[in-house]
Amino acid sequence: MKIFEQPKQQEWASIISRPVMDDTALRATVRTVLDDVRVRGDEAIIEYTEKFDSVLLKDFAFDENELIEAEAALSHELKTAIQTAAENITTFHQAQLQAPSVIETMPGVRCWRKSVGIETVGIYIPGGTAPLFSTVLMLGIPAHLAGCKRIVLCSPPDKNGQLHPAIIYAAKLVGVTHIYKIGGVQAIAAMAYGTRTVPKVYKIFGPGNQYVTCAKQLVQMEGLAIDMPAGPSEVCVLADASANPDFVAADLLSQAEHGADSQVLLVSTDQQMIPRVLDAVAKQLEVLPRKALAAKALEHSRAVYLPDVEEAIALVNAYAAEHLIIAMDNAAEVAEQIVNAGSVFIGHYSPESVGDYASGTNHTLPTNGFAHAYSGVSVDAFVKKITYQQLSQQGLDNIAETVRLMAEAEGLDAHARAVIIRRQHLEASS
Repeated sequence: MKIFEQPKQQEWASIISRPVMDDTALRATVRTVLDDVRVRGDEAIIEYTEKFDSVLLKDFAFDENELIEAEAALSHELKTAIQTAAENITTFHQAQLQAPSVIETMPGVRCWRKSVGIETVGIYIPGGTAPLFSTVLMLGIPAHLAGCKRIVLCSPPDKNGQLHPAIIYAAKLVGVTHIYKIGGVQAIAAMAYGTRTVPKVYKIFGPGNQYVTCAKQLVQMEGLAIDMPAGPSEVCVLADASANPDFVAADLLSQAEHGADSQVLLVSTDQQMIPRVLDAVAKQLEVLPRKALAAKALEHSRAVYLPDVEEAIALVNAYAAEHLIIAMDNAAEVAEQIVNAGSVFIGHYSPESVGDYASGTNHTLPTNGFAHAYSGVSVDAFVKKITYQQLSQQGLDNIAETVRLMAEAEGLDAHARAVIIRRQHLEASS
């Protein structure tokens, strides 16, 4: 990790920048696969699955017998853990549901808004070095609560043409309706355009590698909705002298192990905290199975010493982390001053991993600075909100003149006549 001591504000932009890659060739490759799947459908998916996943699947749809096999393959302890996490996530997201509230804006004019589940949604679940069955819970539960009729899941098969049993178990637990053994760009294409086997969806959710992320961005440009722009995973830890270096090191490494392109940022108001944390990182890194990936991520990560608390908070807000851990004595007070973050973890005993798995909050969050303007996934992400209005005769009479004056001033006479004609009809029949 590169260390910065009391950097000037004009240096902050370079310190908080994310790794950048030239994606010109990437976009061309992804575009080719998308177009091929759009034209050839299932046939193209079979070919790309063999090419990229090294397995030939004639049928990539889920076999119901696999559910029984998946459940049998999981330990009782893991199934209980998944169920506990699902219950917490459901409890948190259930509270986000709101009944329509009818507002009478003036006598006889009633307006309200109603949340309606997106009919068909797609969720992508990575399955390579880390099969993220926890993401099935994070996406499937709010989709089910929102009332989505079809929840389509795609995840890449292993070398034996199977999905990780925990992915299958979690999918059935939360109400996923369609499961397909398709990964990568071909999965995004299948959900975006639809094939003979895979239904077309209206919105795609879920993390993925650079190819999946690029595919989501390209289909979004064609009019398909996606959850949010996304990049590599990241965490920022804001620590003072009260922080435990071992805790902080573990938090940094828990994010760095996601992949070589992940990034971690340590901001400390205590000068001695940084070398203590880096020592702890070096020790803990040695025992990690994903040591090589984490070490690569640390190469482009940073540690910043800023003695002034307000300055440290300002830097953290400028970074707009996907995950922000506040390891400080007055963590709750500092949390009130955070305006840019995907999810905030308050205090010494709130590791980021609890949010990744089981506290109840959603771990599908904006990365790459998009937390300046984007929220993490919630039930709201799986609904569209339709507005309604209903006017009585009195209501129309009360508002007609306002509408007429405004419409005529804009030169839209047909708009004005829509209320004038009704008003004339009422006057003639009274």
